[in-house]
Amino acid sequence: MRIALDAMGGDLAPKINIEGAIAAVQAHPDLEVVLVGDRAAIDAQLEEAGASEERISIAEADGHVGMHEKPTEAMRKKPNCSIAVCWRLMAGREVEAVVSAGNTGGVVAMGLRTRLFLKGVKRPGIAVVLPTLTGRALLLDVGANPAARPEHLYQYAVMGSIYAREMLKVEEPKLGLMNIGSEEGKGTDLVRETHELIVGSSLKPHYIGNVEGRGLYQGEADVIVCEGFVGNVVLKVSEGMAGMMLSSIAREVLGSVEKERAQVESTFRDITRRFEYNEVGGAPLLGIDGICLICHGSSDARSIANALRGAGTLHDHRVNSRIVEELGANGSV
Repeated sequence: MRIALDAMGGDLAPKINIEGAIAAVQAHPDLEVVLVGDRAAIDAQLEEAGASEERISIAEADGHVGMHEKPTEAMRKKPNCSIAVCWRLMAGREVEAVVSAGNTGGVVAMGLRTRLFLKGVKRPGIAVVLPTLTGRALLLDVGANPAARPEHLYQYAVMGSIYAREMLKVEEPKLGLMNIGSEEGKGTDLVRETHELIVGSSLKPHYIGNVEGRGLYQGEADVIVCEGFVGNVVLKVSEGMAGMMLSSIAREVLGSVEKERAQVESTFRDITRRFEYNEVGGAPLLGIDGICLICHGSSDARSIANALRGAGTLHDHRVNSRIVEELGANGSV
């Protein structure tokens, strides 16, 4: 499988991207990585790493989208930036996937500009896997589409359910709709209309209705759907809360033990890994005709390597073809 990696994307680019690419191709002989960006900078990092991998190549790009740049302005001023070249490579079928730790808005905007959508998909959405008391839950959309319509959320429900079955191995994923209350009839017109679409579809047997924010981490549903604005706020609050709670608890517990300190530290490391984005790698942009994984801006090399591996896993599980089949079977909404 051939993957375009935005070598210039992320807080620590290009170093961590190149280190992640090297680790990925060494661990997975079926992967090829195209490093997209400033050739001189990439060559220097490859030389420093002593890399001589035949399955790593370079595609030249002109600049990149900074983490605080407005995506619309970047598209206009930098038509040949690294993430734009990544998307063009996938649109031209020169690669099968795109991975980037760059500006999320820039990644999504460049992707939407290509109109490289799966048949029947009206708007792609970003999905993230979050830990719960009962296992894991998929939340989408977390930022690709803050101005969603009911038909978009319905399609997220379809795509999320397929992802949960194929990637999370949940045989019959329970589906929920994020709302301010669990009672039917609560929420905005968007939520109520989405509810009616789901109830009238083949998703109904697995639909549990509205889920409040606290229900996400209680494990009430395996897939929870919301518009991008709400999802992004939930994700960022969750990251901040998890970091604060784990640090506070670790500090208190470690301060009260001495003999068992090493064992306690090891336990906290294991717990922390459940919440770390580095272990997952990247969040898929579902609905794209191809594969796109968006990594956290502060990703390290392990995260990038995991995202590259994850792109291969998505490809192997034929998630896209199953989305097209199910949307086709249910008709366009």
